[in-house]
Formats: sequence, structure tokens, C-alpha cells
Amino acid sequence: MSRPILEVIALDARDAVAAREGGADRVELAAVMSAGGLTPDPAVFAAVRAAVDLPVRVMLRAADGFAAGGPEALDALCRRARALRAEGAEEFVLGFLDDTGAPDLAAIGALLDAVPGCRWTFHRAIDGCADRGVLRKRLDGLPGLDTYLTAGSPDGVAAGLDVLCAEAARTAAGEPGYRPLLMAGGGLLLDHVPALRAAGVTAFHIGGAARAGGWDAPVDPDAVRVWRGLLDGRSPAVAGRA
Repeated sequence: MSRPILEVIALDARDAVAAREGGADRVELAAVMSAGGLTPDPAVFAAVRAAVDLPVRVMLRAADGFAAGGPEALDALCRRARALRAEGAEEFVLGFLDDTGAPDLAAIGALLDAVPGCRWTFHRAIDGCADRGVLRKRLDGLPGLDTYLTAGSPDGVAAGLDVLCAEAARTAAGEPGYRPLLMAGGGLLLDHVPALRAAGVTAFHIGGAARAGGWDAPVDPDAVRVWRGLLDGRSPAVAGRA
């Protein structure tokens, strides 16, 4: 059995290097975390790509919230996506809802057309949608969709733990709409890991938890190392040594 996946949010190349040193399997590259994570500059992606050989998933999001915005905003985001693709980006993170809380398939489709053939994560927009099951059915079969990043609740993993455990079972069973990887993230704490691992969750996403001083501080490789150790079956106390 392969080890659990640990994904760490990086804002720049220094973060990505620290994440790799701590044992991360891949990074999510974003900007402006005060707005929940927006699309980074292509030059930042190029620097990250030059610094680490980890998979890098790049956020495609122009504003806080889960709306794609009007046609001009979506066109601008598609241009940025193409620029990132031209720099070598091959993996992305995106997700948009319409004003009814349903997946905005037109916006999602436009971005997929801008980065054809790429793998991507549908992010925590699933936690803000009107119906999780309906969303999964409507997205089922979209090209490249291989991961859902979710806390199970808009209020974070602590509130969504039961949902995550139930969805992990459906993912393990390969139910339609549940075949992509389930990645737990959004207020994820070390204390949540044992229950999630027992339920079969195999992928974990951390952001602020990888930074000793919050978002104003860089990724701390020792903090990442603690998560890596716990996911690999060592206690946080043991994992924190090294």
C-alpha cells in the first residue's frame, strides 16, 4: 500500500523547498491567502518549478468566493491559465458555483479548454455547494478531474468529519461521482488524522498548519515533518524529532 499523500500550500519557491524538505508529496501553489487563495503569477510558478521536482498544482481563482465572475473576469483567468500552461504547469486547482449553488459548468469548461489534458482538483467549492452528491454527479467524467479537496463542511474538518468518513467509504467502493481521490483539508488538525485514516482517507492538505507563525511566516519544514511522520504511523512527538 502506498503511503498517504501530503499536500502543502506554497506561496513561493522557498515554501515549496521547505515543504519538500519536510516530506510533502506535492504542493498547491497559490497567492493572496487572505482571499482564500488566488492564482499566482506565472513567474512564481516558474521559480517553484525550478526549485523542486514535486508535483505542483496551481490555483485558478481570481477573487474570493466561488463565483467565476463575469465574462471579462473569466476570459482574464483563462488567459492566466494559458500563460501558466506555457510555463509548464500541468496540474491545477479550480472550482466554481453559480448563484444557485450548483457547479458552474460553463466556467469550469472554459478553464479546462484553456489547459487541455491537465489533471486538476475540484477545491472546497464542494463545501459551499447546494448539494454535494448532485455536484459530484454533474462533474463525473470531466477530463482530468482526479481529486476533490474538501473539509466535509463549510465550517471545516471538525464539523465535516462524519461526511468525510462517509465519502471515503463511497470512494473506496468506486461509486460513480466518487472515483476521484478524496483529499481532506480545511481546518485540518493532527487530531483528525487517526479517524480519517481509519475511514480510509489517503490524502491530506495543509496550509496554515505548515507555518509556525501563520500566513505571514514561511512553510516550516519541521511542522511538515510532524504531519509526514503521523501519516506514516509515527506519533507527533516522535515525528517532531529529527
